[in-house]
Amino acid sequence: MNGKWLKVLGRLVGMKNVLAVVVINIKNAMVQVIGEFLMDTNNEDRVKWVYSSKNNSELSERYDEWAKDYDNDLSEFFGWIAPQTAAGYLAKHLDTQSEVLDAGAGTGLVGHALSELGFKNLTAMDLSMGMLKEAESKNVYKKLDQMVLGEFLDYPAGYFDAVISVGVMTNGHAGPGSFDELVRVTKPQGVIVFTLKTDVYLENGFKQKMEQLESDKVWEILEVSDEFHPLPIGEPEVLHKVWIYKVLK
Repeated sequence: MNGKWLKVLGRLVGMKNVLAVVVINIKNAMVQVIGEFLMDTNNEDRVKWVYSSKNNSELSERYDEWAKDYDNDLSEFFGWIAPQTAAGYLAKHLDTQSEVLDAGAGTGLVGHALSELGFKNLTAMDLSMGMLKEAESKNVYKKLDQMVLGEFLDYPAGYFDAVISVGVMTNGHAGPGSFDELVRVTKPQGVIVFTLKTDVYLENGFKQKMEQLESDKVWEILEVSDEFHPLPIGEPEVLHKVWIYKVLK
């Protein structure tokens, strides 16, 4: 092999080494980007990402992705206590043998809290199948249904003794129109318990809808909790209340 071809071969080897370095750098950059994304979406940013969903289909997909980490994220990064708080209020007004719908059950944190209080006849309903699978693993529900709060619920009228909905009545999720179906599927004299952010209650049509249902004698207020901090670690500035209504018709 003459000197000319040796030079060509040397250049090719050099180019190969350069390309190898470029590929390694690209791989490292991709790993870093993915790692940063996962870090961002393992805490507060993941909540913003979910709440920015443009429609129920996207919301369901994002909750599916979050499902396996949901319980840990809410506990570690937020200190989420609303499920236990709302469950305690429901238990004040209802026998533990009652049929209860957990509307917007998510991974079953409310069901777990109710189970700890002795409730056994629990049905979970959520738009995300991924979240329902996590709820199923808690072994506290006798039935799990994929439905969307705010749309028609495939249950007979007056089917449940009570409905509980925690952290669902809010921006980008279930609106005030959701109450109509919750009332329909609850027996007369049954109980509906739900949480609301105090600012959402005042600004997003919930106050007007709740008062209209009371004025129309569809339900009556039994109790309203004091303000409390449902996310004392991650969002200590957020305030919720628990509302408890009795269905009249």
